[in-house]
Amino acid sequence: MPPSADKRRAILDGALGTFARDGYTRASIDAISAAAGVSTRTIYNHFADKSHLFATVIEESAGRVADAQLDLLDRHLRKVTDLEADLVAFALAWLRSTTGFEDHFLLVRQVNAEARHIPPAAIDAWQENGPRRVQRVLGERLTELAERGLLRVPDPRRAAVHFMMLISAHNPSFRADRVPDSELDDLAAAGVHAFLYGYHPGNPPVG
Repeated sequence: MPPSADKRRAILDGALGTFARDGYTRASIDAISAAAGVSTRTIYNHFADKSHLFATVIEESAGRVADAQLDLLDRHLRKVTDLEADLVAFALAWLRSTTGFEDHFLLVRQVNAEARHIPPAAIDAWQENGPRRVQRVLGERLTELAERGLLRVPDPRRAAVHFMMLISAHNPSFRADRVPDSELDDLAAAGVHAFLYGYHPGNPPVG
């Protein structure tokens, strides 16, 4: 990797940790330069200002998390043979996927707390490269299950959002490494059970 690319990577990594800890408003370029081990001049050589840096950080971080989640989707929902068991296995893997991305989910919590002070373009880029992309693909997988008669999915995106909410993966402060395995199992199973109650073809439609 060229030296300039190394420095850019160091800036992004340092900025992610700083924004996750301090939030967008309180994080300073000085603090980011200290975390990255580069000068403030170097930061400005790569990014026009703090808002540009923040937008790049959250979009890239969301992309990495989304890639990991889409990989889980492909591995667990590519071939469903036992609907409830396969969804529970997917939900459990999804909950555990927060491990390794702690700074990202801390950053999301900061964004939710100070959304009014963050450039709208940065929030939109984060949503589009991360949550919305995953919701679209999960909605497609749920629609495929509906086409097999296993689910009723009138609104794929809403169904995807409901699934994620019911298994609590939507919670930005969720940390799988702080929850006992037995509790994670119960959380996944209960979330899937509630989802199937709302989306099973034989039950009343979800409002």
